[in-house]
Amino acid sequence: MATKEASSKKPAAASSGKPTGKPAANLTPKAAAAAVRIADNKKATFNYHIEERFEAGMVLEGWEVKSLREGKVQLTDGYVVIRNGELFIIGCQINPLGTASTHIRPDSVRTKKLLMHKEEIRRLIGKIEQKGYTLVPLNLHWKAGKVKCEVGLAKGKGEHDKRDTIKDREGKREVERAMKSRSR
Repeated sequence: MATKEASSKKPAAASSGKPTGKPAANLTPKAAAAAVRIADNKKATFNYHIEERFEAGMVLEGWEVKSLREGKVQLTDGYVVIRNGELFIIGCQINPLGTASTHIRPDSVRTKKLLMHKEEIRRLIGKIEQKGYTLVPLNLHWKAGKVKCEVGLAKGKGEHDKRDTIKDREGKREVERAMKSRSR
C-alpha cells in the first residue's frame, strides 16, 4: 500500500511550494510580481529619497507568518536600526489572528531581527553615519517561501521636495484625465 501512495504523489520538486520561476499562465509579469508582495510602505517614498535598496530576511514566529499570509501587517511607522552589528526593524505591526495559539501572547509591535551579510551591514553602518541618512523598510514580500524585507538607504526630503512630489502627482492625474476624456 505504501508504495502505491508514494507513487501517486506529485514529485517533490513540484509540490515543494517554491515558485518554479515561471508566473502563472493567466497573469501578466507585473501582476505576478504583485502577487508575492505582502505590504508596501508608500509613505517611505513620499518622505524620503531612496538611494539604495537591500533585501533582508526576517526572523519571525509562527503566528506572525500566518498573519502575513492573511495580509495583517502595517509598515508605515516602521524603521530600521543597527545594534551591535545586527539589523532590527522597529514599529512594523503584525496583527495576530483571532485563531492564534492559546499558549502564547502575541506582541504585535515586537522588534524583529533582519538578516543580512556582515559585509553589507558594515557598508550600511558607514553610510548611516553620514548626516541625514537612515534605513527604512520599503516592502515585505515572499521569495522562495520565505518572508523578505526590502530595506532602503534613504535621505529625508525637505518640505519643498514633498510639495514638488504632490505637484507632479497632480499633473500626471490631470494628463490622464484629459487623455481618458479625449479617447471617449
